[in-house]
Amino acid sequence: MARYLIVFDFDHSLIDENSDLYVIKLAPNGKLPKEIEGLYEDSGWMDYMSEIFKYLHKNGIQSQDILKCMSEIPLTPGMKELLNFTGNTKCFDHIIISDSNSVFINQILETYSLSSVINHIFTNPAKFDDVGCLTLEGYHAQDWCSLSTVNMCKGHILKDFLKKKQESGTDYAAILYVGDGYNDLCPSLTLQPQDYIFPRVGFRLNKLISQMSKENMPVERSSLKASVIPWESGLNILETVKSFSLN
Repeated sequence: MARYLIVFDFDHSLIDENSDLYVIKLAPNGKLPKEIEGLYEDSGWMDYMSEIFKYLHKNGIQSQDILKCMSEIPLTPGMKELLNFTGNTKCFDHIIISDSNSVFINQILETYSLSSVINHIFTNPAKFDDVGCLTLEGYHAQDWCSLSTVNMCKGHILKDFLKKKQESGTDYAAILYVGDGYNDLCPSLTLQPQDYIFPRVGFRLNKLISQMSKENMPVERSSLKASVIPWESGLNILETVKSFSLN
């Protein structure tokens, strides 16, 4: 039986929010002080989020408050139906590669009873420390990919995962990559002609792919070998999945 791999980004792909930004609603009046807001451009996303977690803790936000907040985030329309179908079809594996963090992702998957469907999660490790403050580490430190952040090259993660699967005897008939953002471009470029890229309509990845034939783009449109199918709902992806021969 042919096997297929579905790779999900998380924020604005599997879920219909940015989990990192959603947690800011727990701050006093739902706003951050200017000195923290300025950290994003000065120090990068990881330092920015770490300071947000410290600020929330300083203002009395406990671990249970953060977990409850994450449980409020909805799945993107059609994703539950997609995962119900592929999760019950034995020929699909599912992984998440996300620049969110392990606490957020695990809580949301548990909320929607999806923990058993996802085979692997590649994300930034996070945990609550001894006093209940959420702490964050980068997934890895990379300097080889200009399309990626220093803490996560999704293309490298995907290629490494596929290599290990091949070494253990698993070759996928097709890979389906579901994403929305700039950092989903690198893994999209690793895909082959039998694979599929699903960029979400109205988001940056789809716009980047549309602009690839223009000047000043980091890569050419011809660099994408996989079929590109823009999506608005998980049901659009499910249509492609159902077109495969799954017997």
